[in-house]
Amino acid sequence: MSSVELDNLVRIGKLKREPAAATEINGLIRSGERRLADAEKQTLALESRFDLAYNAAHALALAALRRLGYRSDNRYLVFQTLPLTLGLPAETWRVLAKSHEARNLAEYEGELEIDERLVTDLIESARAVQVALRAAGPTLAT
Repeated sequence: MSSVELDNLVRIGKLKREPAAATEINGLIRSGERRLADAEKQTLALESRFDLAYNAAHALALAALRRLGYRSDNRYLVFQTLPLTLGLPAETWRVLAKSHEARNLAEYEGELEIDERLVTDLIESARAVQVALRAAGPTLAT
């Protein structure tokens, strides 16, 4: 992970520096993990599984950013920084970015264009964020 790139995002106003708080990070992780577990329940409607998986991925990705002492109000950027915060490959955040676009269409235009493949890919990407976050450990920026 490179704080140089993250600090450059601070410099141009895309991220903010903010001390990490263990209670916030642990809450984000707990929320993300619970939502991810529910997203995997095949008995739920596909739309519900998508919402749960998307919000799980966001909570986990935000926890990764927060543990390094950064904050963003931009959901897309939270996903886009995953190669920097957790060393995840671009393919992971691209799935999350595609899901973000689908979520925005649903939220702002009432068009939810998802299918089983997208939900499966989203769950797998959220799971990759979870695994990488757990492997990164509890280290907090000071």
